[in-house]
Amino acid sequence: MVVTLDVVLPEESELTVEEVNLSTASLRAGSFHLGKYCEQANNEFMLCRFEEDDPRKCINEGKAVTACTLEFFRKVKKSCLAEFNQYANCIDKSSGDFSLQHCRKTQGVFDKCMLENLNLERPPFGYFCEPRVHDTKRPKPPAEPKAVYPDATPALPDDAERKPARFGSRFYWMTE
Repeated sequence: MVVTLDVVLPEESELTVEEVNLSTASLRAGSFHLGKYCEQANNEFMLCRFEEDDPRKCINEGKAVTACTLEFFRKVKKSCLAEFNQYANCIDKSSGDFSLQHCRKTQGVFDKCMLENLNLERPPFGYFCEPRVHDTKRPKPPAEPKAVYPDATPALPDDAERKPARFGSRFYWMTE
């Protein structure tokens, strides 16, 4: 995409949304449940980005993903705050790369709380790698017409004078 004077950029007010102000450990702690909870909004956003190939056309879908994320973490705060904080703290302190392998006990406590209070089961391993068909109400954008180019420049006639290359052949490995 080439930016010219014809490109209309969105106003800052259109782009301003409440941000998800959480640490990396907190986001990793809630990532699996968040992915399951906001799957519809996230798939809609990713479909829009893929089909439209222009991020300006997917601002509303992006806002929906952010709103869903905020809603999810507010629900976690109301119902499983202690378990969530314990799990996030374990992720933060147990390794330098926020690895989950050292925190399986606190993960189990958090998963149990999420299942009991929010009825949200942790998705199985590989869930987000499985192919799925996403049903959307948004119309498919029209296909971009195929570019039509004029015919190629005609070649030199066979009897045209062909001077030798000024600096030798391009195929130097064949002439040595």
